[in-house]
Amino acid sequence: MQEEILLEKLEREKILSRSQFITLLQGWQKEGIAQKVFEKAGRLRERYYGKDVYIRGLIEFTNHCKNDCYYCGIRASNGKVRRYRLTKEEILSCCRRGYELGYRTFVLQGGEDAGYKPDEIAGLVEAIKKAHPGCAVTLSVGEHPRAVYQRWFDAGADRYLLRHETADDMHYRSLHPSSCSPENRKRCLYDLKEIGYQTGCGFMVGSPGQTAEHLAQDLLFIEKLQPDMVGIGPFIPQRDTPFGEEPAGRFELTLFLLGILRILLPDVLLPATTALGTIHPEGLELGMLSGANVCMPNLTPDGVRGEYALYEGKASEKRGNADAAEDLQRLKERMEKIGYHVTVDRGDRRRRCS
Repeated sequence: MQEEILLEKLEREKILSRSQFITLLQGWQKEGIAQKVFEKAGRLRERYYGKDVYIRGLIEFTNHCKNDCYYCGIRASNGKVRRYRLTKEEILSCCRRGYELGYRTFVLQGGEDAGYKPDEIAGLVEAIKKAHPGCAVTLSVGEHPRAVYQRWFDAGADRYLLRHETADDMHYRSLHPSSCSPENRKRCLYDLKEIGYQTGCGFMVGSPGQTAEHLAQDLLFIEKLQPDMVGIGPFIPQRDTPFGEEPAGRFELTLFLLGILRILLPDVLLPATTALGTIHPEGLELGMLSGANVCMPNLTPDGVRGEYALYEGKASEKRGNADAAEDLQRLKERMEKIGYHVTVDRGDRRRRCS
């Protein structure tokens, strides 16, 4: 079977041509292909990371955003969102609580909010690093000039997450207003890498208009960028956006792509995202078994957690879901049931060996 030959080549050479990736993606539902991907991905995941699951304490500190992306529930023109900004003390309190629970990485995520000046974010990073010097700080606050990224890196930020969403320029423009450009998005990612961040990119699976050709382009872009982290998840519509009536992305295809990414970049940090846990009750477990090795439970205060509504039915909004920080013990139990274990660790990338 051609797909099996391509899988062997991908595992051996860590790259395929665009046409070969398209063939593999178009054949993902053929009998036995997905299972072979998961087996290969599982072996590689355990080779580099063993049974460890790294946890990141996610703090969604602002849902203000200047952008108006067509798929996003906190887009600037959505008047139905109750906007909020956490104070510095509230953010530090989240970190203190997270540290007590065993988190050694904190992720500050928010929209592109002009209400937070670059120096204020730098001050947050400095305060977190001072309070918890052994911990890593990840920022995920969108596109900025290189000098701003440098300022935050100098303040102590270790990692930066910036999903490219789609590497195809025309597809990107179909998902975003004219104020956003694929060229600038990619420029930001290369700036971040050059500065020295552990850099993360990623894309939606099943976004409106997406094809196998687009996904092949994503995989080629990721291979070229060589990021430290890749975050993917199924597209989930949000009712108050232009794409509110579009169908959600395929859960099974998302798992398949997690496995492909693990084979493509064996040492990459690969989350089982909140979206994956939202679309399927065992999304976290199946994500891990497909090649993932990171979870991002939510440390955002209950009072505003539901307002960070990127898409409909977000898992961390649901009380009792293991994506919420107060259910960390339940998350540990879920991972133990599939043979993995949550570890207290910064969870840095373990570089590829021969």
